[in-house]
Amino acid sequence: MTHVGADRPRTLTVVGAGVNGLCCGLAAADAGWRVTVLTDPGTPRAADVAGGMLGSLGEGHPGEDALLEITADSVRRWPTLLARLDDPAIVSADDSLFVGVTAADVAFLTQLARFVWSKAVDESVTTRSGLRQVTGREIRELEPSLGPRAIGGFLASGEGAVDNRALLAALETRLVAAGGMVRAHRVDSLTDLPGDRILVTAGLGSSKLVGGIDLYPAKGEILRLSANAWSVPGPRHVVRARVGDRMVYLVPRRAGIVVGATQYEPIDASDMAPRVSGVADLLADALEVMPGLGTYDLAEAGVGFRPCTADGLPVVRAVDDRVILACGHGRNGIVLAPWTSHRVVEILDETGAN
Repeated sequence: MTHVGADRPRTLTVVGAGVNGLCCGLAAADAGWRVTVLTDPGTPRAADVAGGMLGSLGEGHPGEDALLEITADSVRRWPTLLARLDDPAIVSADDSLFVGVTAADVAFLTQLARFVWSKAVDESVTTRSGLRQVTGREIRELEPSLGPRAIGGFLASGEGAVDNRALLAALETRLVAAGGMVRAHRVDSLTDLPGDRILVTAGLGSSKLVGGIDLYPAKGEILRLSANAWSVPGPRHVVRARVGDRMVYLVPRRAGIVVGATQYEPIDASDMAPRVSGVADLLADALEVMPGLGTYDLAEAGVGFRPCTADGLPVVRAVDDRVILACGHGRNGIVLAPWTSHRVVEILDETGAN
């Protein structure tokens, strides 16, 4: 246990109660820190509007080897985190199907599989049995609700998903049970904050609290669909489909499906309304893959701002001997939470002896 002197546990103040703030807070509490997480009720959390996919392959694109490496590392850590949370409501899928609706779509996925994803599989950084090419017939055997337009793709075993809102609730519950606190408090400056260490996980707001970092917002739209008495059965896998030049995903939930996601530059910070064109594209692409989706109710069209960096990599580092920064996760905030918390605890250990 980390101590000040011989008898007082060191204190950590976390600014931001998103998925990484809560996950880092829980990991620090488990490591012996007395943790207080500060949350601004007026600031929406990116993790509230998310699909919750935990795969590394879905984030593997040419030129993003470094991101694939840390994402794969984080995927390996997810089983430990899920065991720590011990809540069966969190996991919504165990595996993913990558599908294409044209020969060009399948060729694109095959190129990724051969030249990008294969590196992860060969180095055993994915979970369980890895990657297997599937035909259209095999796709419909795995997921009968998918239509005939899905002509081929890949089954990624172990590339599952979590219910993002159930995850956030479980993290907060376990943090409080471990002796931590979550308080509503808007932070405009780090100057007067208490705590032996301060961890800034405030998303886009991090750059206002810590100088020298450049973040930009990416607006993302997510649709939450609810099943009704007439709805066809939803998918059991995460379905990640390439439709033309766009990707769409369908993520199972206990009472419906999450469809996502668009990503583009917002007009400004007030641009929080779903755009008609974005919602239309998501629904059109999703219906192309799963025609029965039209039997569901549109329960919510949500918008979130993803805090992004120029190189696509998160910033997790010590700013000085007191302040630690963890931000810039972009579209990967949930999947990278275990890696981020592990790295933050390492930094706390490195600086805790000072």
